[in-house]
Amino acid sequence: MAEESANRPLNILLGLLIVAVSAWFANYLVHWSPRAMGNVGRALEYPIWAAGVGIIMNLILTPAGIWDRVNGAFRTELFLKTGLVTLGAGLNFFEIMRIGAKGVIQAVVGVTLVWFFAWWLGGKMKLNDKLRAVMATSVSICGVSAAIAATGAVLAKKEDLSYTVALVLLFSLPLMVLMPWAATLLGLPVSVAGAWIGNNIDTTAAVVGAATLAGADALKFATVVKLSQNAIIGVAAFLLTLYWVVKVERKPGERPSAWVIWHRFPKFVIGFLVASILATSGLFGKAELAVIKNFTNWALLLAFVSIGLEFPFKSLAGMGLKPLTVYATATLFNLFAGLLLAYLLFGGLLGI
Repeated sequence: MAEESANRPLNILLGLLIVAVSAWFANYLVHWSPRAMGNVGRALEYPIWAAGVGIIMNLILTPAGIWDRVNGAFRTELFLKTGLVTLGAGLNFFEIMRIGAKGVIQAVVGVTLVWFFAWWLGGKMKLNDKLRAVMATSVSICGVSAAIAATGAVLAKKEDLSYTVALVLLFSLPLMVLMPWAATLLGLPVSVAGAWIGNNIDTTAAVVGAATLAGADALKFATVVKLSQNAIIGVAAFLLTLYWVVKVERKPGERPSAWVIWHRFPKFVIGFLVASILATSGLFGKAELAVIKNFTNWALLLAFVSIGLEFPFKSLAGMGLKPLTVYATATLFNLFAGLLLAYLLFGGLLGI
């Protein structure tokens, strides 16, 4: 009965109105916080505000008995995939190579090391394979977008994605503030600081905010590393899909077909890559890119609000501390591995 009620047209419209108003309020907070809170406000990026507003609305609507009627409008996956496809328009492959191949090397090596470490640790902590695949992909590549791709590749539960997204938000905020401070305290060269920040902070917007705090010159190094990580999403999604179909779920004597792999592959990744190719070809001018960026921001605002609205408190309470321990440990490993790689590649330790 609850599902039927949630799919009634009037309830869908009411739910969409709740999501839209919440997103508008979150957007207001995004622009208000730098003026009212200074650097701390600038560090509070839109995913934090949007998810926070969504969680507050969740806590209001659920005890009021409204949540079950309107949750059919909370289309987290649709909003996220739409925003991530258009996000690809900001990824110019020529720009990555122009700034330097070192950032690409850092992204590839760093992602590989951290993914296998998180996967191994998740196994040691007895996490189910789907959850540890989503968490490993998220912490090693670029947070929410990578988690979405991994969820589609392994057909993980919505709770696995929600928990991982919550962890991304939980760790992104402190890192946005602490990493620029740590870079200054350690006396890191701007190139090393930028590469380190780009390697470790999960969302692109948060990377830009943190790198700006570290200095304008650090921003270009942080950007190329983060954009290189974003470009890896498609490859990672394909490899994860292939491994899951061929190794994890394959039954004895069964030969997986290419169609099964295609069916499981998260299609939004293709849209992301197509948008990137179009951007690289120079199809979009400054005006078009500005419109696309604005559309992307609103789609992701709606997505993060919906994440907060759908946050499954009861389901996640039963997961215990193991997933948190795995994600926290993998984040620390990423910090040290990323700093070492940044010094090797951008600090001149390898003589390149």
